[in-house]
Amino acid sequence: MNDKLSNRINSLPTSATLAMAAKARELKEQGIDIIGLSLGEPDFNTPDYIKDAAIQAIKDDYNSYTPVDGYRELKEAVCLKFKRDNNLDYQPNQVVVSTGAKQSIANVAQVLLNPGDEVLLPAPYWVSYSAIAMLCEANFKEIPSTIENDFKITPEQLEAAITPKTKMVFFNSPNNPSGSIYSEEEYKALAKVLEKHPDIFILSDEIYEHISYGTKMFSFASIPSMYNRTITVNGLAKAFAMTGWRIGYIGAPEWIAKACTKMQGQITSGTNCIAQRAAITALTESPERITFMVDEFKSRRDLILDLLNDIEGFKTNIPEGAFYVFPNVSYYFGKTLKGKQINNATDFSLFLLEEAHVATVTGEAFGNKDCIRISYAASKDQIIEALKRIKAAVN
Repeated sequence: MNDKLSNRINSLPTSATLAMAAKARELKEQGIDIIGLSLGEPDFNTPDYIKDAAIQAIKDDYNSYTPVDGYRELKEAVCLKFKRDNNLDYQPNQVVVSTGAKQSIANVAQVLLNPGDEVLLPAPYWVSYSAIAMLCEANFKEIPSTIENDFKITPEQLEAAITPKTKMVFFNSPNNPSGSIYSEEEYKALAKVLEKHPDIFILSDEIYEHISYGTKMFSFASIPSMYNRTITVNGLAKAFAMTGWRIGYIGAPEWIAKACTKMQGQITSGTNCIAQRAAITALTESPERITFMVDEFKSRRDLILDLLNDIEGFKTNIPEGAFYVFPNVSYYFGKTLKGKQINNATDFSLFLLEEAHVATVTGEAFGNKDCIRISYAASKDQIIEALKRIKAAVN
């Protein structure tokens, strides 16, 4: 019955991360012990001080529709956070709270992109960026990077990719899937290129901001020449272990924020009232309260890198943030493993699921055909067992 569906939905790819999670669930239902290292979801519980704020909100009878763009108190907390953590001056009328950062990104794309506009995606990039551009009937262009350059693009590459149709550039630092972080100097060099193209907007996705391991995260909008052209996207899912609470937000020029509110008002309206009250506490409390999770992620990163470096054919760099490694596995392309021909990263990822019973995600979904994404948002015991299985499978 696909011919009865719209061209829009038929042309839209399924999220590769969710598709792999579904395949893993199918195998689990057959009684197979699958270790899931495919989803970008912290395995911690939401901290108690945030849960307590939600419980208090229920006791205080928060149960009504919320303002489309978020409670005033939450938008003020977002502004406080932007100033404290990012040296960004936003006012509440420049903030829109949405049902997760994914909706925030979709809102921005819908209000800025027209059919035929071009979006530049430094690759590797989060899987939904390209799909969101497609829903806007815009075209996306990948700007490739390599593991040798820590998966970061150069100013020369950015300049070469820009055309008269370029409308937006999506930056994501710390990056999903690579864990790379653009330094202040690197972002300023890219900004120098964009200064020559004043009609291009920048979406800066900073959802992994607090999960970094020594390299200081830098906000693109803090570059003075970029402030009025940048939409800063963030949320509480990753650093606060609040994936299911669905709270994302933007800081943007007021006219863009108003447009996003207008869009959201016709789609979902205001975000969940209890989650918003909890988010106020999460953002106003010191980020030091979540460093225990970041410290554990760093320890897991070091563990998984040690284990991967002991497996032939996995080429790794050192991710500086997020909770992923993105090894180059092209060594295996053209080889036959346990009777299965490996032609690309998708074949290899499926091989690991079927033979090692470890769920990863193909790098092709992220704009890189040579790599796979492995999440280390799992216990150390699971990581050790998963890499033991992988090593046995490829040997």
